Amino acid sequence: MTINELCSLSISEASGLVARKELAPTELLAAHLDRIEKTNERLNAFVTMMTDEAMAAARLAETEIQNGNYKGPLHGIPIALKDLYNTKGVRTAAGSPVMSDVVPDTDSAVAQRFREAGAVITGKLQMDEFAMGATSVNQHDGPSRNPWDLDRITGGSSGGSAGAVAARLTMGSMGSDTGGSIRVPATLCGIVGMKPTFGLVSRFGVVPVSWTLDTVGPMTRTVRDTAIMLNTIAGHDPRDLSTSKRPTEDFTSTLEQGVEGLRIGVIEESFSAVIEPEVREVVRAAVAVLQSLGAQVEDASISLVERRRGTGAIMLAEYSAVHLEIYRSRGNEIGDQARNVIEDGFLVSGVDYVNAHRERTRYNTEFAKVWDRFDILVSPTERITAPTIEDASPHDVYESESRYPSLSSLAGPFNTTGSPAVTVPCGFNSAGMPVGLQVVGQAFDDARVLRVAHAYEDATKWHTHEPPV
Repeated sequence: MTINELCSLSISEASGLVARKELAPTELLAAHLDRIEKTNERLNAFVTMMTDEAMAAARLAETEIQNGNYKGPLHGIPIALKDLYNTKGVRTAAGSPVMSDVVPDTDSAVAQRFREAGAVITGKLQMDEFAMGATSVNQHDGPSRNPWDLDRITGGSSGGSAGAVAARLTMGSMGSDTGGSIRVPATLCGIVGMKPTFGLVSRFGVVPVSWTLDTVGPMTRTVRDTAIMLNTIAGHDPRDLSTSKRPTEDFTSTLEQGVEGLRIGVIEESFSAVIEPEVREVVRAAVAVLQSLGAQVEDASISLVERRRGTGAIMLAEYSAVHLEIYRSRGNEIGDQARNVIEDGFLVSGVDYVNAHRERTRYNTEFAKVWDRFDILVSPTERITAPTIEDASPHDVYESESRYPSLSSLAGPFNTTGSPAVTVPCGFNSAGMPVGLQVVGQAFDDARVLRVAHAYEDATKWHTHEPPV
């Protein structure tokens, strides 16, 4: 196979070849390292390479497999991490110069589980500073660039994670999602991105934004690949007390069950506010596909705007608490976007914070009633396609309606509810920019969310389109 052919394999395709000893992990890694070397300068997806460690891991995987010790579908597969996952002995900067000398002495839970599964971690990926933003226009590291149009944003804060997967620099990546930071860049870059149920995946060793809202999850080019990665990272971790003790499951086992008979609600508010006409058209067509596959489709309402007004103080206060000490000692080195939000959080009173949690409880109680009528909710993941880097000033994106709908306005509510939500590519606008369909389910119904996304993906094949970069 050529380098481009190797880099275009899905995880499931590559793992089959590796398991049958038809493809060596060192060959697969070398192809990706070559593509990174030739392409990353234009994309700014990777900020730290782990080449030596990765090659050692690939050689070890190769030896283990040759000796009959195949560990599973991630064995020998190149994976990359957003630069807020601790990696033992390798810098974790979280997009900020104030952490540029931070070298953890332990792995995050996610990195540890990938290593145990035999995955090959190739490096750390660009992000908004301290994960505060929806653009990945980082004033320190520069912007990550969208593989479909290098003048456009990837979205954020997991922008490098999305761009690297879309551009075939890595077979899968990990992002984090407090208000849409996996799903926003995934949809703008035309890949699959999943925010699992809150508590399904350990956040140990991940630089936090908000303890109440943070989740971590996979970003891949297919739904099956997302399920494969989720199988590895899901499960209780005593180092993260928020993780559930529910038994883990095989998220690939029900992917082929289809959508026939499922009750799917289309979120009305996602179309009633400002939305690009082509996005509306593409997503309506995607909903029609689900209906043609046998789903029962009706409109649903979940009061998105009320969620934003009622619970924003939670994220602000917790974000400020996370970064209080570093702000006091080196606040002048933090970029404007992150520093302004930290300072906004200082203005949140204890009363505001308590009332926000009470509002969150009320909202979640009301939201839960939607599951009496529906099995799944769907919406556009974003009301727009990727704006240009020039237009997407970070100061305009954070809760702003000045130039276009706020990025993450349709994603953020499901951080409040803790619901599993995945975005899957569902088409392109006339400028060739990707559009995503968001699929949402009840807590711990991650398998059904993936099943619906896979049924749509399998019926349409949008995920097979490759960017020009």
